[in-house]
Amino acid sequence: MTHIRPSRPSRQSAGAPAFRRIPRPAPLPAAHEAAEPVVDVAVPVYNEEKDLEPNVRRLHTHLRDTFPYPFRITIADNASTDGTPDIAARLAAELAEVTSLRLPEKGRGRALRAAWSGSRAPVLAYLDVDLSTGLAALLPLVAPLISGHSDLAIGTRLAPGSRVVRGTKREVISRCYNVLLRCTLAVGFSDAQCGFKAVRRETAERLLPLVRDGEWFFDTELLVLAERAGLRIHEVPVDWVDDPDSSVDLVATALADLRGIVRMRRTLARRPGPVAR
Repeated sequence: MTHIRPSRPSRQSAGAPAFRRIPRPAPLPAAHEAAEPVVDVAVPVYNEEKDLEPNVRRLHTHLRDTFPYPFRITIADNASTDGTPDIAARLAAELAEVTSLRLPEKGRGRALRAAWSGSRAPVLAYLDVDLSTGLAALLPLVAPLISGHSDLAIGTRLAPGSRVVRGTKREVISRCYNVLLRCTLAVGFSDAQCGFKAVRRETAERLLPLVRDGEWFFDTELLVLAERAGLRIHEVPVDWVDDPDSSVDLVATALADLRGIVRMRRTLARRPGPVAR
């Protein structure tokens, strides 16, 4: 059973000027009052012709059978060179709640920016196509955003109640990365890299123009900016099983993340109030 840890106000760095807070959101309409999708779930993909169809169908079935609000699934292909675009187009033609878009340039952050910027759903979410995160946590992820309780929500593999199956190497890298974030950027959230997040649309509209990264650091940058703006980040412990066939280059991703941390630290030191402007 997935447990929700109550969200807490994010921490402000000592001595930094106060950020202008985004007003507390109001609850969304009840399910029977909503004509359009309440939640748009983006699935960023790159060369995923093997996993795309079975996993999108599994996600669609889960949402259709268990989710109490209208939904949409947006397959966001970023420059795939295999059969992924054709499969995405076929799924969009066959399933009414599925749509697809194709970007000419690679990058998970770019895919999410495009999917979220083009959606009018009040709550924007995303998950990785391998479905490593248990889908039972999806409703607890978006529920505090629908109710107006929180501004963003993230799945965490590093909190009590999480159940994680993965190799030692990935476990060590993940924990070291999050410790590094706390030491360098004084963040309060526990897991920046879990591919399972959601944000209210009005919050995304204010934050996305400030996020510079278009690849794997996109998540971290979005969360750091949100926390510095005083937004409420809700954390949901998740069940997570490592994908042994993942094509992510751990070394290249780690180096890119380190460059992102250095860039953000310099930017925030020079201009500590980006959201206020």
